[in-house]
Amino acid sequence: MTSASRWPAQDEISPGQPAAGAGGEPPSPAGDLPGAGAVQRGQGSAAIATSQLTKRFRSGQVAVDQVNLAVPAGSVYGFLGPNGSGKTTTIRVLLGLVQPTSGSHELLGVEMPAGINAVLPRVGSLVEGPAFHPHLSARANLARCDAADRTADPRTMAARIDEALHKVGLLAAAGKHYRAYSLGMKQRLAIAASLLRPRELIILDEPTNGLDPQGTREVRSLIKEVAAGGTTVFVSSHLLAEVEQVCSHVGVMRAGKLVFQGSLQDLRGRGTARILVRTAEVPRAAQLMTSLGLSEVVSADGEVSAQLGDHAPEQICADLVLGGVPVAGLETPRPSLEDLFVELTGEGFDVSG
Repeated sequence: MTSASRWPAQDEISPGQPAAGAGGEPPSPAGDLPGAGAVQRGQGSAAIATSQLTKRFRSGQVAVDQVNLAVPAGSVYGFLGPNGSGKTTTIRVLLGLVQPTSGSHELLGVEMPAGINAVLPRVGSLVEGPAFHPHLSARANLARCDAADRTADPRTMAARIDEALHKVGLLAAAGKHYRAYSLGMKQRLAIAASLLRPRELIILDEPTNGLDPQGTREVRSLIKEVAAGGTTVFVSSHLLAEVEQVCSHVGVMRAGKLVFQGSLQDLRGRGTARILVRTAEVPRAAQLMTSLGLSEVVSADGEVSAQLGDHAPEQICADLVLGGVPVAGLETPRPSLEDLFVELTGEGFDVSG
């Protein structure tokens, strides 16, 4: 992998500016692109891989702290965390918009930044917020984005623009000036810019920001549609509904650190199961459960719960009955996703949307 010293000298590019090959400064002409032998390919099937990726700002703040991402190819990876946890800075580093302090990473098996001109045309992105020319129409803005990509075929530009606008529900408003767009429409246009040509990887930073519930559902459906075609989707969010309904894998950030990474199933299985007993003899049940070695015994109105640990729930039930406790009901609930996120980050998440 590449050391941080080989990155460009600039510390940052202005917020909202697209990455090269995705509507920003055009990549080098085709003749200047590294050949297949000039770009070192990574091993395995990770669409994004980072090693000890770190970003420390001049103020001393560590926004990204030794993050090791492993995003499987073909997955929908939810990159989650409270505001200020380092999600956007990580994304900007991945796309070459911010210089890392240390560490290295690959996109689509290509080491960065050595292969930046070769890989970014294969990557669509929306970072922080859309930035388009206010006095141009949506169609004209997308035409400028497409023209900046020297690997795009100008002969198919009009058809590809219409297709991208149709996918995000803006074809009917294609002639409307960008300045007249609502926040949600601007967000959709930014997503359309990332879909102007087939991409192997799409990176979306809070793609449902500013959208109404219907628009949010449409974006979720769009993400599923894109992923069904084999494209890897990396989406940062603070909405649990996006994780549950869209994502196959999850990475959770807290104060610049990656505190969890794995499949959604792995995350669900992380929590320790509890046993909950409904009974008319609450004090007696609590006493027996404590004597059986269960921890964190909590009594409530008509219920007693405890950490199940390695105990078999059916044996606990039998022991309670033999001890004279009438058992009206028994459950072994696991923590909800919201509970798990609070445990991982110390903060609540927005569960709406």
